[in-house]
Amino acid sequence: MRKYLFTSESVTEGHPDKVCDAISDAILDNLLSQNKLAHVACETLVTKGMVVVTGEVKIDTGFADIERIVKNTLHEIGYTDSSFGMAYDEVRVISTIHHQSEDIDLGVSREDNGEQGAGDQGMMFGFACDETKELMPMPIQIAHRLTEQLAKVRKDKDLDWLRPDGKSQVSVEYEDFTPIRVKKVVIAAQHEDMIEKYESDDKVGKFIFEEIKKYVILPVLKQFEIPFDEDFTINGTGRFVKGGPEADAGLTGRKIIVDTYGGMGRHGGGAFSGKDPSKVDRSGAYMARYIAKNLVAAKLAKRIEIQLAYSIGIAEPVSVNVDSFGTGIVSDEKLEEIVRSEFTLKPAEIIRKLDLLRPIYKETAAYGHFGREKFPWENTDKADDLRQKYAKNGVK
Repeated sequence: MRKYLFTSESVTEGHPDKVCDAISDAILDNLLSQNKLAHVACETLVTKGMVVVTGEVKIDTGFADIERIVKNTLHEIGYTDSSFGMAYDEVRVISTIHHQSEDIDLGVSREDNGEQGAGDQGMMFGFACDETKELMPMPIQIAHRLTEQLAKVRKDKDLDWLRPDGKSQVSVEYEDFTPIRVKKVVIAAQHEDMIEKYESDDKVGKFIFEEIKKYVILPVLKQFEIPFDEDFTINGTGRFVKGGPEADAGLTGRKIIVDTYGGMGRHGGGAFSGKDPSKVDRSGAYMARYIAKNLVAAKLAKRIEIQLAYSIGIAEPVSVNVDSFGTGIVSDEKLEEIVRSEFTLKPAEIIRKLDLLRPIYKETAAYGHFGREKFPWENTDKADDLRQKYAKNGVK
């Protein structure tokens, strides 16, 4: 039996890269709310005092007020004062969005036997395991709940000295595929400058440590049924006053491992935010997660990774691969047969099945695209049927 540590990280909605994801998805939602057939590939960059939005859009009817969307999103996140790293009402917004290339549009508009083709080539991965009730890897699930809690106590004003930027990192000890203990938690939390009140950075650091431990770390760890060591590092440099876009430029799609499984399970390389569901980078990854989660929920395996691959303009996937890491009650070849026979894999069918032509994407921009029940790809509506049809060997 092998023991090892696995570590995953998450970032708050105020992290500069996540600010960009939120803006890109807010623009996408705005356009989809006006025209569900809008094709959008929107990218955002933030830096000190400036937001740049670029990308391609095809929409027959509808218009996005980019500056208003940007400023509203910054306000919602909490960038309301320049001392926080950005002020929503002072920021300069530059938009260079242009019309989608007709050549790219052919990939979606082209019909293969009357069906919508994939919007691009690429491969996507979906993953699920039985480590948590959400069927997510435990390190990333805990890490997300920690950053989510940082935002909650800031917005609820329980810790009104917190600022929007922040990170978490969680190390979990495993025996083979079973998590047995949380060994280490790291938090980086942007805060107001309290040096005048506490007289030294050391005293400020001790105050912040105890408050973050009490209001953020312990409440989250106690939600998970696993022992933990009280080995916590909070603001390891001793000071985190300057943060947000003032301290670090941000880009859409630069946190793809945070967005997915925290490094446990592979990634096809395509980012999600700012892309409408005709882009299989997004819809294919959501479908792969849906498939993996339903197979694990059906107890056909304890751990599953699904790979889908597509070619631009073609509806059928180029390949389907299933890896159960030796935990399946049937062979991986049989699991692949089940995937092909039980799940819809063509882009248009995925979009219909998961009801993706809706303005639901801004909610995905922080705290994980997976492991939150509010999203349709997290449903396990096929698990009972799969269990009844395929589960053998005494699995109930």
